[in-house]
Amino acid sequence: MLLEMKVPSPGESISEVDISEWLVNDGDYVEKDQVIAEIDSDKATLELPAEESGEIKILILEGETVSVGDVVCIIDTSVKGEAKQQTDQISTQKNTQKISKIDTHPIDTSLKKTTPLAAEIIKTNNISIDDIRGTGQSGKITKSDVEFSIGKSFEESERGTSRKKISSLRKKIASRLVAVKNETAMLTTFNEVDMSGIFKIRSDFKDKFKEKHKVNLGFMSFFTKAVTIALNEFKDVNSVLDNNEIIYHKYCDIGIAVSAPKGLMVPVLRNAEKMDFHQIELGIKNLAEKARDGKIKIEEMVGGTFTITNGGVFGSMLSTPIINPPQSAILGMHNIVERPIAINGEVLIRPIMYVALSYDHRIIDGRESVGFLVRVKELLEDPANCLMGGEPKQYLNL
Repeated sequence: MLLEMKVPSPGESISEVDISEWLVNDGDYVEKDQVIAEIDSDKATLELPAEESGEIKILILEGETVSVGDVVCIIDTSVKGEAKQQTDQISTQKNTQKISKIDTHPIDTSLKKTTPLAAEIIKTNNISIDDIRGTGQSGKITKSDVEFSIGKSFEESERGTSRKKISSLRKKIASRLVAVKNETAMLTTFNEVDMSGIFKIRSDFKDKFKEKHKVNLGFMSFFTKAVTIALNEFKDVNSVLDNNEIIYHKYCDIGIAVSAPKGLMVPVLRNAEKMDFHQIELGIKNLAEKARDGKIKIEEMVGGTFTITNGGVFGSMLSTPIINPPQSAILGMHNIVERPIAINGEVLIRPIMYVALSYDHRIIDGRESVGFLVRVKELLEDPANCLMGGEPKQYLNL
C-alpha cells in the first residue's frame, strides 16, 4: 500500500510551510512515528512524524514552500525492514557536501589545449579544466591562466557572497516588526534598578533553591513577579486595543522572548501571577528548551498579555524593545554593571541594570508608563519585603 503523507495544519491561519530539513534519505525504511522531517511555519519549527512504517519516497526538496495539505512524500507500507538511526549521518553528509566543492572528476586535457606546465598544475591541484579560460594562441591554456583561475577561486571563497532563502518564520517576524512601527504610537521610557537586593537573596538561597527545586534561581523569576504585581496596579499596561475598545486582562500571561536557532520566539507563561518562584523558573526553562529544540507548539506562543525580553544575556547595555502585537507594552532587561551611584549623600558602587519599557501611547499615557516602570523598580530593589513578604526562605519554599 502506498501512503501519501500530507502537510498537516500547524495552526489556525497558517496556509503555507517550508520543508526545512529531511531527517531521512530517499528510499530509507522508516518506522511509524519516527520524525522524518522538520517544517517551518511563520510561527515555529515543527516535526513531521511518519504515519506508518515502510520505505519512503521523498517528493519535495528541502527549502521548498508547500501548502497545508500538499503531499510531500510517499510511504510504501508493503516494504518491511528496520529503520536506521541515521539523522546524525545525514546531517554529516549534508555538511560535507556543503563544505567540499572540489571537482573530483578525472582531468581530461585532451579537450582543450594546454601548455605542459599548465597541465601539470591542473593535475596537481585537481582543478576542473572547464573553469579555465585560455588566453594563449588559439585559446591554449597557459600557466598564467591556471594561476589566475586559482586566484579567482580563492578570492571568491574569501570575498564572495552566498544566498539563503528567508524562512517563513523570519518573514513573519519581519512583517510584524514593520507593522508595529507603522501601526502603533510606540514610545520608550527608561529607568535603572539597583540589583543589590536580588544579588543578596540569590547568594543566600540559590544553592538550597536548586537542590530542592532542581532549577536555578535566576533573575527572570524576580522580574516576572514584579511585572505581574505592577500589571495589576497599572491595568492599561495589561490591555489591548480592539478597534474602538480597550480590552483589559484580569490575568497575566507573560511572554518570555527566547533567541532560538530559527529566530526570535516568545513562548508564554500562563497565569504567571499565580506562580511561585520555582514554578516560574521551571516554566521558563521548559518553554525555552522547547523553543531552542524546535519542539514548541503554536498554542504555547499565542495569547500573551505582556512580554519580557532580556538583551543583557548578549551584553546589551540599553535598547528600545519593540512591542509584541497585539500587546501594548514590553519590558527590556539589560546587562548588569557595577556603577557609582549616590546614596544618602555618599557615592557607592552598586550592580545596576538599565531597564526599558516600550509602550503604545494610543492606550498608555506617560503617567501610567512611567509609574509602571517606577513600581517595577521599587519591587526589584526591595525583593525580600516587596516580593516575598519579608520571609525569603519561607516564600521560596526552602
